[in-house]
Amino acid sequence: MEKIQRISNTNLEINFQEVEDALTKQEAFEESNRCLYCYDAPCIKACPTGIDIPTFIKKIASGNLLGSAKTIMAANPVGASCSRVCPTEELCEGACVLNHSTKPIMIGNLQRYATDWAIKNEQTLFNPGAPNGKSVAVVGGGPAGLSTSRELARLGYKVTIYEASEKAGGLNTYGIVSFRLPQSISYWEVEQVEKLNVTIKTNTKVGKDVTVNQLLQNYDCLVLAVGMAQVPGLGIEGENLEGVYDAIEFVKETKSGRLSKDFIGKRAVVIGAGNTAIDGATCSVRLGAENVKILYRRTEEEMTAYDFEYEFAKQDGVEFRWLTAPKRIIGDETGRVTGIECIKMKLGEPDQDGRRRPHPIKGSEHVLPVDAVIKAIGQTRHLELIEALELKHDSGVVQVNKETYQTSNPKVYACGDVVFGKGIGDAMVVTAAQQGKLAAYSIHKQFTAVGTAP
Repeated sequence: MEKIQRISNTNLEINFQEVEDALTKQEAFEESNRCLYCYDAPCIKACPTGIDIPTFIKKIASGNLLGSAKTIMAANPVGASCSRVCPTEELCEGACVLNHSTKPIMIGNLQRYATDWAIKNEQTLFNPGAPNGKSVAVVGGGPAGLSTSRELARLGYKVTIYEASEKAGGLNTYGIVSFRLPQSISYWEVEQVEKLNVTIKTNTKVGKDVTVNQLLQNYDCLVLAVGMAQVPGLGIEGENLEGVYDAIEFVKETKSGRLSKDFIGKRAVVIGAGNTAIDGATCSVRLGAENVKILYRRTEEEMTAYDFEYEFAKQDGVEFRWLTAPKRIIGDETGRVTGIECIKMKLGEPDQDGRRRPHPIKGSEHVLPVDAVIKAIGQTRHLELIEALELKHDSGVVQVNKETYQTSNPKVYACGDVVFGKGIGDAMVVTAAQQGKLAAYSIHKQFTAVGTAP
């Protein structure tokens, strides 16, 4: 990997360019011809969206890139993004039969090659279905909401997406670092949905700019796909000091082109050890931070970040302090962060999620000098909206029928991060996309079965 340029202000944008090069035409041709095109291919079964992987790879080998892109995107409405951010070594590539002899097919890279071709050549892959007279409101324009909307539009529904942010795309647009997923990729996927006559109302927050009752009254059905909210507070002294950041907002700033030069030569710590924490840490490195540490109250075995994200952070020079929890954030007389007091932890019995519960070790307090603290300890839920819809939930995890994604209100369906948690599902972009598809099919089945709205 190219060495990060840490000092010069002019190099900040360079640092946020994609870290992995795309396959060349020759590389894609050679790699696609390694595929065995297995019957009953295990890679298909390992893909949450069920992409026909041997077929799209065979089309690359034969030069049919449009057909390849259609095969990918038909199964996964955010397939261009997923080619970059899916944990392929745990999914499709992990299931490849060639793991037992040589090395797996580079499925993610080939998927990127085909979808990049479609983006570069400005392809419109699908057409809207004949109007069926039914309308659906989708709250949230992230992967789950886009997936639901795309499938419903192809089935003839009039779909309107209500998105609180300036742009649709959700996590793919704002929450995944640019050097893994450029915004242009997410924008193209949004455009593919818009071309199906889907209306996207951005800067429109449900509950503020439009009421829940208006949506329930004006549409035949509603899909809740709002994802997660902001990072919660640490609950410690000093959180309001200058130099303390919400990891989600921090990454969003870098993706929106507002690169901060405040990190050049500075020391940063990130609290947490999930994928968002890794993003916060690697962004800090690219913004010029001289030293970046991740503090985690458990051990490496309990961290929730993907293995490849962990390895990527280590390659960037990020330090990991295991069994370390923040106790208070220290500031100077100007209100600026100067340090963080931590305490060492030890693991006890497993808690509800199966991970061993950490306990503080008395007398192990110590102070780390830092200039910035990034909070990445998970995200809160959209409780106000969920309760306005009067949906059954468990601490913000909306309860749905696992087959249909219908909520306790038969007119409301839910999918994506809003239903992840409490042991239900995996919070991956590809899983959210699949749930969106399934929710759309369930809605269509409900309408066509009874001829009326749910």
